[in-house]
Amino acid sequence: MHDAEALKRVLVVDDEPGHRLMVRAVLSDAGWLVDEAASAEQALERLRRAKSGSVPDVVLLDMRLPGMDGMEALECITRLDTSGDPVPVVLLTAYGNVGSAVSAMKRGAFDYLTKPADNEELIAVMDKARDYGRLLRENQNLRQRMGSGGARLIGESPVMRALKELISQVGPSEATVLVLGESGTGKELAAEALHEASPRAAKPLIRVNCAALPGELLESELFGHVKGAFTGALRDKPGRFVLADGGTLFLDEIGEMPPNLQAKLLRVLQDGLVEPVGGVSPIQVDTRIITATNRDLAAEAKSGRFREDLYYRLNVLEMRMPPLRERLDDLPLLVGYLLRKLGEKNRKVVRGVSPAFLERLSLYGWPGNVRELENVLERALILSRSDTLGPEMLPPHFPGGPGAAQPHPGAASAPAFNDGPMDFEGAEKAAIERALGVTGGHRERTADVLGISRRTLQYKLRKYGLARR
Repeated sequence: MHDAEALKRVLVVDDEPGHRLMVRAVLSDAGWLVDEAASAEQALERLRRAKSGSVPDVVLLDMRLPGMDGMEALECITRLDTSGDPVPVVLLTAYGNVGSAVSAMKRGAFDYLTKPADNEELIAVMDKARDYGRLLRENQNLRQRMGSGGARLIGESPVMRALKELISQVGPSEATVLVLGESGTGKELAAEALHEASPRAAKPLIRVNCAALPGELLESELFGHVKGAFTGALRDKPGRFVLADGGTLFLDEIGEMPPNLQAKLLRVLQDGLVEPVGGVSPIQVDTRIITATNRDLAAEAKSGRFREDLYYRLNVLEMRMPPLRERLDDLPLLVGYLLRKLGEKNRKVVRGVSPAFLERLSLYGWPGNVRELENVLERALILSRSDTLGPEMLPPHFPGGPGAAQPHPGAASAPAFNDGPMDFEGAEKAAIERALGVTGGHRERTADVLGISRRTLQYKLRKYGLARR
């Protein structure tokens, strides 16, 4: 019995029963659950009625159909709202129609096959299309669950305002960006914000952690492999560079990349050519590369531990993520945002936090940065029996608690907090008022400072009676 995640669904749209039967036999043997439609109209009706979880992973669409043809059907499918799940389309065409198929790919088709398709090629293309669709859904789901990367760069402190301004300048460019910062500062969020500010925003943003895989597996993951390249390589597999074609590839922990892969990455940056493991023909890709590290990559390059020529290619534009201890003014906004998010995750809501709670947070050095703050808040939220979090919910090692460490050196500049519990709406209204003051009432700049859209800002201004300011 397949679980929902492992199930592979395809909708085959072809008016020839014999060809549908042949495709069903090949794909069923490869683990696909096959549904059929004899016309484009029938296929569109199936897709409209499909509920989330039963939407096909791929549509295999014949170009020549009675009634609505394949090209028109393709345009309808790409516009269709299939329960929020984007569906890649693979076209079937006769040899004489290859030009039309290529034209259709420019309109949104994932790939095409000529009839009669080779069985292995059919399976390989379908698997690639499914992988591509899953990546699109992962990106879409991430944005829906947590908002855009730019919106999650919470803060209005001077360093965060400068960071957001830099993202708005750098995002639309094609330049490679090196994001520097300690662990937990939000380097991945910066990469997401850069992608979303770029002309590539509608294409995938694909993430790879270079420290999470051994060298040989990382090479296959990034560059792909051809069938027979090594034991277990039963079919061609596209690498992340190919899957990110037209979009952005985010390489986290780039300082951990082995030297042999650094050389291959350099070629991609120089020529846009990807060499699959075991392959003889490089693949041309159009992929923007953003990298991140918590190391001093300049020092690594000078010492020879990282390729100096690659470092200069990656460091066309450099972006530094500030540690939390350098932006303590952002604590109220961060706490409010994270507690809302964690409350949804844990199905538990708190009304606010006490001034003493925030004061204790501001006296701590935060070696783990925002990631550590999130963990501390989740612990407090789960253990608290009150709707207002107090300092007793903080770990014992926090300043002011039993067995606490001394306040960090920046504590003297910690923000002051008002007396009484700080409710989230009050903190949000105060933050908007401060941002309006900083920007002189300029709406667009205020939205940028707060990390929200202008539309959201207008709503909140009306909500808090600030629309006339």
